[in-house]
Amino acid sequence: MGIMFGLFKKPKLIKLRGLSENKKYGIAARSLKELLKKGCKMLQVPLPGSHICLYEDGTEVTDDYFKTLAVNAELVLLTKGQNWKGFVCDIGQLLGFSDRHTDILIESAQDLLMDEHSEKRRRILTDLLHNLKDTSDVEEREQDEDWFQGIESRFKTKSDYMKFNCENRIRGYMKDVEGYASSIQSAKVQREYKEVVDCMAEKLKSAKYNGCYFVRKEKERSRLCTNEGWFSCQGAFDQDKCSSLHSINPYGNRESRIVFSTWNLDHRIEKRRTIIPALAKALQGHKSNDINWDYFYRLLFTKENLKLVHIVCHKKRAHDLLCDSRQIYKKRKKI
Repeated sequence: MGIMFGLFKKPKLIKLRGLSENKKYGIAARSLKELLKKGCKMLQVPLPGSHICLYEDGTEVTDDYFKTLAVNAELVLLTKGQNWKGFVCDIGQLLGFSDRHTDILIESAQDLLMDEHSEKRRRILTDLLHNLKDTSDVEEREQDEDWFQGIESRFKTKSDYMKFNCENRIRGYMKDVEGYASSIQSAKVQREYKEVVDCMAEKLKSAKYNGCYFVRKEKERSRLCTNEGWFSCQGAFDQDKCSSLHSINPYGNRESRIVFSTWNLDHRIEKRRTIIPALAKALQGHKSNDINWDYFYRLLFTKENLKLVHIVCHKKRAHDLLCDSRQIYKKRKKI
């Protein structure tokens, strides 16, 4: 009687796809056994060892679970040894696409965006298109005029401009150091302070204002990015890494270049609150020759104390970190 009832039971329409296929097939089946048989024939895979799971989260479909499935439920047919962890697997496959698939992805995302009304999904698609339209593989101005919009004609390559961008930031730090001299009351201390600053300025000039930090063509130890131009947020001053995994490639397109200008080269030990005042204080009762100015130089202008930080990770509150008192003065030679 049960067999007869099964024969007259209304079939359920299911959307089925294979592990490596995006195309979905509509299959009508009264049971899991029938679905497996039809699915294997449709996808031309062996029946022994095959099984079916939900596309959404990878839950395996049993006989009892099949009865609860909604019409047009999306399922994945797996052969022996295959597994599916849900739609995140599609994301993994998307990220694994080679560059030759980029045009297909762009076209697909643009088509979806045209018909999408959800603001959240529109944002996701827009961000995807923004990152897919990447021209980081080219360097010359004539190869990517859009990237150079608003940039002076003297810059002929992306690396030239990025170097200038970094130099500008470091020059700004030097101006802060030089400007502090006017606030020092003692003429003697002010004079010694200026001598120390002159030494640091000379060294910074010879280092070309550490513009290499933003140049992807520099040696790995000298730059803050990959050789493709990707920068990663190094996290707030009191963290070892960025918990949000922020990253950006300003070489990729004009928008990324502009957004990168909001990232900070943040001093862990603070420049204005701590380093500069500590230098001025150290000169009270001492001469410039007594000061280990190279230590202050490293804190002010190098990666030893600078962290590249996304604007969201930049904490503007007091860092409460002090200079190392053991390194402020030069060590006296033992006689």
